[in-house]
This record gives sequence, structure tokens and C-alpha cells, in this order.
Amino acid sequence: MTATTVLTARALLLDMDGTLVNSDAVVERIWRRWADRHGLEGDEVMKVVHGRQGYASMAVLLPDRPMKQNHADNARMLAEETADLEGVVAIPGAPEFLASLRGLPHALVTSADVGLSTARMAAAGLGLPDVRITAESVGASKPDPEGFLKGAAELGVDPAECVVFEDSGAGISAGRAAGMRVVGVGPRAHRHRPDVVVPDLVGVRVERVGDGELRVSFGVGGV
Repeated sequence: MTATTVLTARALLLDMDGTLVNSDAVVERIWRRWADRHGLEGDEVMKVVHGRQGYASMAVLLPDRPMKQNHADNARMLAEETADLEGVVAIPGAPEFLASLRGLPHALVTSADVGLSTARMAAAGLGLPDVRITAESVGASKPDPEGFLKGAAELGVDPAECVVFEDSGAGISAGRAAGMRVVGVGPRAHRHRPDVVVPDLVGVRVERVGDGELRVSFGVGGV
């Protein structure tokens, strides 16, 4: 951490996987098995799947396959992911970061469904925000901005006054498309040029500074 950056906002919208929860181990296990079943190169599959709903990743990777089959396959994958919580842990600083948001406008905006998001947050020892936009809440996966726009609407805040925390290229693109500023968390975020990049949530500070305004400050260093 070599400098301090400050953003102001009226609400924060938080991705889950890679942002609050490190679920990379299980995502790698399950998606590499899926890649093997379909004769795809695992490393290439892993470049696509972060941040998207499973059916949307499948549509990119198997463009000629009927979407109905992708949705059925996605349901099976979600069940696998929900049952496999080995190695799921909190991103460093996430417990303290979420604790600092109590009583402040914020929402979880995740491509996971209710069951998976509940299981992973619990496995990581993190409480769920009161406002949650999950896979069931939207008709389009990130990088479509629908989820972030719904999060802002649920909180009653103009999109331009929201700050998104995201780790993936799909999520960062979704936040930008929603007209929001984006804080990138971790090494995946760095190459997608969000407004600010932090290696994790350690040292991120959020405080109310009056008239509903939030002040978000964090050190900024290499990741």
C-alpha cells in the first residue's frame, strides 16, 4: 500500500466470489472437470467463467449448443458448487469491511443463486447483507449491468452515486455499463483497468460523512 485514494458515494454494491469470498479452489475443480467432459482446454475455460452465471459462460464456450441445455447443465453445476465448500475462505479484510458497512447502504450483487451465495458466505464466516441481488433476481448475467442497476434501485440510490467492488472482467464491465465507478479487488481485476485497484479488503475504510454521503478510503498498491 503506497498511497491513499478516496471515493465518495451513497451506496456500495459488492460482488461475492473473488471480492468477499475466495472460492477459486472449488471453481477450478468443478469447471476443469466440466472442461474435460466437453473436450475443452481447462486454462481457456478458466479465462471465461469468473463473474458470469454458469449458463452464460457455457454459451461463450459452446456457442452452438442450445441454451436450454446450458441452463440444465448450469443447474447441475450449481448443485455441485453448493455441496463443495472445501477451501472457501474470506478474502483478507472482508469480515472487517462488512462490519464497517452495518447501517450503511450496501448490497450483494452476485452471479451465484441464493443457495450458493448463502453457503459460500457462511463457509467464509461472513454475514449476508440485507439487500441481495442473486441469479434469480435478473434475466441477464454479468457483463450485463442489470444486477447492479437492480441493486441501486433496491437501495434507492442513483447509479452514478454507487461504487462497485468487483474482481472479474465481466463484473467490472457490468459496473461500468451501469454508469458506476468500480473498485477492482485482487489480481484478476488489475488487467481490466477499474477506477481503483486494491489487492484485498485489508485497510479499506468506509464512513458516513453527512447527508447520506459515504467516504471510501483505501491504500492503493500493486497486486
